[in-house]
Formats: sequence, C-alpha cells, structure tokens
Amino acid sequence: MVRNDLFITVPNFFKCPISLDVMKSPVSLCTGVTYDRSSIQKWLDNGNNTCPATMQVLQSKDFVPNHTLRRLIRTWSDSIENPSDSNVSNSPPLLSNRQIQNLIKNIENRDENCFDCLCKIADFADDSVENRKFVANIEGFLPVLVGVLSNADVDYDLKIRVLEQTVRALDLLLTDYVEKEQLMRSMVRNQDLLSSIVLVLQKGCLDSKIRSARVLETLAVEQESKLLIGEKEGIIFELLRLISSESDSTAIEAGLSCLISLAMPRRIRLRIVRFGSVQKLGKLLSNSDSRVSIIEKVLKLLEMLSTCTEGRTAICEDPVCVKAIVQKMLKVSKSATDHAVVILWSVCYLFRDSKAQEAVTKSSNGSTKILLLMQSNCSPSVRQMCGDLLKIFRVNSKSCLSSYDTKTTHIMPF
Repeated sequence: MVRNDLFITVPNFFKCPISLDVMKSPVSLCTGVTYDRSSIQKWLDNGNNTCPATMQVLQSKDFVPNHTLRRLIRTWSDSIENPSDSNVSNSPPLLSNRQIQNLIKNIENRDENCFDCLCKIADFADDSVENRKFVANIEGFLPVLVGVLSNADVDYDLKIRVLEQTVRALDLLLTDYVEKEQLMRSMVRNQDLLSSIVLVLQKGCLDSKIRSARVLETLAVEQESKLLIGEKEGIIFELLRLISSESDSTAIEAGLSCLISLAMPRRIRLRIVRFGSVQKLGKLLSNSDSRVSIIEKVLKLLEMLSTCTEGRTAICEDPVCVKAIVQKMLKVSKSATDHAVVILWSVCYLFRDSKAQEAVTKSSNGSTKILLLMQSNCSPSVRQMCGDLLKIFRVNSKSCLSSYDTKTTHIMPF
C-alpha cells in the first residue's frame, strides 16, 4: 500500500481474503472467516455456497458485521493519516452536539454519505450507555430514523445497508427515548416502515435480523400494535425463519421473544400456528444443545398456542412435540416444567386427544414425572392440573396408576 510516496505494510487480517484490499465493511460468515461485505456478497450472488477461504459448504449465507475489526481498521487508518497523533484509541471519536446535528441533517436530506453518517452515529451510541442515552434524546433524531425506514430512496444494494444501520440505531436508542409511546404508535401504523423491517428480515445480515426482531418486540406493547405487526405480510414467516437458525442461539431467542410478544391476540396465535410453527418448535425442543432460556421460551410459546383449538390440534398431530415436552419436564427449570404441564393439560385433559395421551404414557417415565411433580412444592394450579392428568391416565392405563387416588397424601421418595 502506498500513501504520500511511502510504502505502508497493511496487517494481513485487515485485508479481505477475496479482494486483498483493506476492508471497508468487514462481515463474518458462519465459518468464522471475515470478508469485505461487497466482495463476499458478489461471491454469494454468483451462486456459490461455500466459504472462499476454507471451501466449507455454508450452513447459512447470513453474515454478521465485525464491528470490532471495523473500528481497528478505522483507528489504524487514522493513525496513518495522522502519524503525529499518539493518542489514537480504539473507541469511536467523541462527537459534539453540533457534529451530531450535522450528521442528522445529512441523514434527513438523504445525502450521498447518508450510510456513513448512520454508521458514525450508531458506532458512537454503541460505545457506551451514556452515549446511547445522549443520542436517543437529541430532539428530532428518532423521527428522522423513522423517516429513513419509511422512505429509503436509494439504489437497492445501498438501500439494504442503509436500512440495516437504521434498524441498528433504533435497536440501540428506542428503549432510552423519553417520549417513545407516541412515536411507537406512529411507527406501527406506518406500513412503509413495517415493509422496510420485513425487507431487513429477508435480505439483511443475521445481526440486522436479530435487531429487527428486537425492534418489533419493543414496538409490540399494545393490543393494536401486536395486531398491526403480527398481521403485516411477511413478519411471522420471517420470524419463524429466524428461529430456524439453529447455529445461532441469539437469533433463536430474539425470534422467540418477539413471537411471544406478538402472540397475545388470538388472531396472531392462529397465524403463527398456520405458518407451521409447532413443527419448528418441536424440533427446537428436541435439540439437546438448546440452552435453558431457549427451551423456556419454546415451551412458553407452545403454551400460548395451546390455548386455541388449532394450536392444540397441531401439537397433537406432531409426532415429536408431545414426546419432547414430556422429556423436558423436571429436567430444565421450574418455569419450563410449569409451561410443560399446562400444555399437556390442554391437549390431554381439556382437548382429550387420545394420541397425545398415548404419547405421554409411552414416553419414558411420563406418568411418573407427573406423579412426582404433583407431590413436589409446585403451585396449586400446577398441582391441580397434574391431578387432572393422572385421572385421565388412570382411566386409560392398566398400570399401577389405575389404583392411584389423586386425593391421597404422599411422601416424596427422595
């Protein structure tokens, strides 16, 4: 690399493995290798499904922005431009109120450097809690971001990048915005804005999809908001795709949390069921590598879906789901066990589905777990449901449970 007639050695890890140039927007694939965004996007757009450096087949073509490397490259570049400056740090430069106002003005006017302005503000806000709160409450900034999401009038490739940075900024700032209630109501009623978030969920990198789910969850605070978001074409479908990202626990949790938030109205629960959610949730539940928080959220969502007939039917018809629910009882957490009992009570006792009843009794220690749980220090409602379940199984079983009286007081065997 030559600058001012001097040859400068570029650190190898600053170079894109494809172009061999210094990366401007480093992003990492699921293989862990980092590339410049434009180079790897061109590689994938040409129909390739492997990592260029390792030639491994990609399990996912999503990529995550490498913000740490981006800052290191920027710091290194600044030190080359200003070699006399010995106080260069890895943190984004401090921005004055006036500088931020100028950046906001450029964003509002959709200047050519709109993307860079969004990146600078997002980097600044991401650097500390104090920065985030400061930027969040600059008068007029969040409405400007909403305006960008509502009308990103740039070429398609740049549009995705601009929308990704806008969603990133909203994810960072929305929680700390003082007058957010009125803003959030206007956001969820803005169909163009919701369409932009759908586009980020469809075409953005994995980090942007996660942030989109978090923004939607933040917005879904009222019944009307939940309905407007949940009934927007593409949102439920993309959130279910996100929870299918088995290689990324953060993505799964973000998708599940958003779906739980949206699933309060019955109409949305029906939509979630009709998009084949129960099969995906059953698969997640069967995954032995799933972390505790994911299992708890899966069971919570299944419990919500089991409150409607369509949801109970889907749970009963899935050969994996009921068995997986029984397996997680008494093995994960009290919260997970409570959710599991409610689901089983809904499908076996309330719905009286014979296939679900048979799946429980045939599962390893299914009935025994319910019996032990009933004798434990569980809540009165869970104990009552366990009793109802045991009555059902006593009628249908030829085992020792046929003589079990649920009103009898037992001593725990351990």
